[in-house]
Amino acid sequence: MAKVSVYNMEGKEVGTLDLNDKIFGVTINKHLVHMAVVQYLANKRQGTQKAKTRSEVRGGGRKPWRQKGTGHARQGSIRSPQWRGGGVVFAPVPRDYSFKMNKKEKRIALKSALTSRALEGKLIVLDELKLDEIKTKKFQLVLDNLKVKKALIVIADESQNIIKSARNIPKIKTAGPNTINVYDILKGDTLILTKDAVAKIEEVYA
Repeated sequence: MAKVSVYNMEGKEVGTLDLNDKIFGVTINKHLVHMAVVQYLANKRQGTQKAKTRSEVRGGGRKPWRQKGTGHARQGSIRSPQWRGGGVVFAPVPRDYSFKMNKKEKRIALKSALTSRALEGKLIVLDELKLDEIKTKKFQLVLDNLKVKKALIVIADESQNIIKSARNIPKIKTAGPNTINVYDILKGDTLILTKDAVAKIEEVYA
């Protein structure tokens, strides 16, 4: 099992923790990691874009001029795509961009992302993360102690004091063990887990 240092909120090392190799020591599957990121971004797309084709644009009922003898190129409608105000040739229409991944594929991708953070030394484990009040300044002090500016922070108890204190800080996101995803793990430069969150992740995904 891989060992990582455990820090307190002051940024001081207070011990070590053994990580489960079934979660933090798997063979990284880059293909499934890529697919999970693409799926996450695709599922977020609204797909509501719309433009009108020549059949939907108003006007252009009659031929603008006769077929021959004018010196102009022949035209059938002023709403053809080459005309100003005409329809779009291959107009985008509302569509659903989402697609599904198998549960096993999702789980392998998540474990691969967690493993990559552990191998790269971008995983920080805290013995606990607690605030007595909702205070962004106090939470920022914790991040400064850990020398972190961009991170995903996973907490087991989903404390509102932590969540609300962190949500006003740019490039910092909080999540619970059951709501983490590959995109958020890789987007943050650092993954910060509490000891309780590590235990919960190992319980859920092992």
